[in-house]
Amino acid sequence: MNRLLKEFLKGIIKENPTFVLILGLCPTLAVSTTVFNGLGMGLAATFVLVCSNMIISCLSRIIPDRIRIPCYIVVIATFVTITELIMKAYAPALYRALGIYVPLIVVNCVVLGRAEAYASKQTVLNSFYDGLGMGVGFCLALVLISGIREILGVGRLLGWTLIRGFEPVFMFALPSGALLVIGLLLGFFNLFKKKNK
Repeated sequence: MNRLLKEFLKGIIKENPTFVLILGLCPTLAVSTTVFNGLGMGLAATFVLVCSNMIISCLSRIIPDRIRIPCYIVVIATFVTITELIMKAYAPALYRALGIYVPLIVVNCVVLGRAEAYASKQTVLNSFYDGLGMGVGFCLALVLISGIREILGVGRLLGWTLIRGFEPVFMFALPSGALLVIGLLLGFFNLFKKKNK
């Protein structure tokens, strides 16, 4: 059980997709304008990561090497389609807010990279915990970035005004603000890693 917990925690801290592996930055920059959007994208990516990791782990021994990447994409696309249909039916506002970035989960480096580098070589249980940890790590990164951008860019968090009289810095609501926030957080995480070595 301790080994499985390590698999899970690795995606949150040691190999965080956004802050350590620097993967999946395109949707991170685009959808991290509000915590609601960040959480929605994070949960969608987590669902796809967990399900595709498990299926790819099951099928890895019967998929020929020559066609493994197209097969992985088909598996991932299946779960993205399921996610997209569920989101369209039960969370249409979130679906509209995330736009093209939901279908683009198919080619997200986090999802495809875990399929190739990890799930294809590990057991189903390990792949489940790896996908869950990577997904939760990605989700937490999106929520953190979104929260900072929403507070500084519009002066609210989840629709609530936090500080009366606070003048928001509109730049944080723009993509350039996302780059600035991500850069500062990357610097903080690198500093934190150096101190803990």
